[in-house]
Amino acid sequence: MRTRKFGKSGLETSVIGFGGWPMGKGQYGALDEDHATAAVRAAYDSGVTLFDTAAVYGWGYGEQLMARALKPFRKNVILVTKGGRRWVQGQTDRTRSTVSDSSPEYLRSGLEESLNRLQTDYIDLYLIHWPDPTRPFSTPMEALEEAKAAGKIRHYGVSNFSVPQMSESLKHGQIVCNQVGYHIFDRRPEAETFPFVQKNGVGIMAYGSMAHGLLTGAWKRDQAFGEDDWRRTGKNFGLTTWAPENLPKNIGVVEKLKKLARGHGKSVAQLAVAWALGNPAVTVALCGAKTPAEIKEDLGGDWEMPSSLRDEINRLVLAEGAGLGKVGDPGP
Repeated sequence: MRTRKFGKSGLETSVIGFGGWPMGKGQYGALDEDHATAAVRAAYDSGVTLFDTAAVYGWGYGEQLMARALKPFRKNVILVTKGGRRWVQGQTDRTRSTVSDSSPEYLRSGLEESLNRLQTDYIDLYLIHWPDPTRPFSTPMEALEEAKAAGKIRHYGVSNFSVPQMSESLKHGQIVCNQVGYHIFDRRPEAETFPFVQKNGVGIMAYGSMAHGLLTGAWKRDQAFGEDDWRRTGKNFGLTTWAPENLPKNIGVVEKLKKLARGHGKSVAQLAVAWALGNPAVTVALCGAKTPAEIKEDLGGDWEMPSSLRDEINRLVLAEGAGLGKVGDPGP
């Protein structure tokens, strides 16, 4: 598998990373722990060196399961987790169940809890999960520098930060990456975020490479989600790509993308991953999986997509897709 470096940091990993959000129970539907663990190990056996999770994935459960899966080869991989999100006790609406808290006290305690759940004494790459607008961005940077000096983290970065937020953070710390949503149906980061990170030597970890499932090719026009699946609201980080009024149109787009993919000997999922990796600003495309079969298919996305095919995909999606995140649109 190809590798890339995160900007000017020297941190180098596989171009496809394992996304651990589906391993958080209660957020991505039914989960078989043994299958999920086997998926992590299949990814490692196939050359994946970056594994991503977060404290809020399953309210801590996702980190625990990731630790179990990585245990035989923990020292050989880049382990990424995210903090700075506080649980709101008693909140039944999961879209409002966490709030950003980048206070030094909460970051310190959250990091210790993550280290404990992950059964490790250091995190290779620790990210602020969402920006905290209630305090200066120098505050979390100072806390992360402190943790780095103590050897608890090796690198740090941010997730879902805007250009002004990254700019302010860089005045006080050495962020190595920004983790942002980016896929065929969502091109919002291309206007400002990607040029900024390239200019400033910061990497990009793209999440949702397969539009959180839409680009697997398995969904139907009347796709339904269970109570324990965040996608049931129809909202996708500020987009309405799979809202009832838009999903049938986008399933039609996916069917046409399948034909394009077959013409290159690929599945639509492999087309989606290659598309994300085709932007030079992207260091890693994250692929979430619950089974070994899923991750093995996703890893076939490590191929060079011709620019003519990328252009054809863009024309198709912009002409026929609905609820999209277009270049220049504001982020979530």
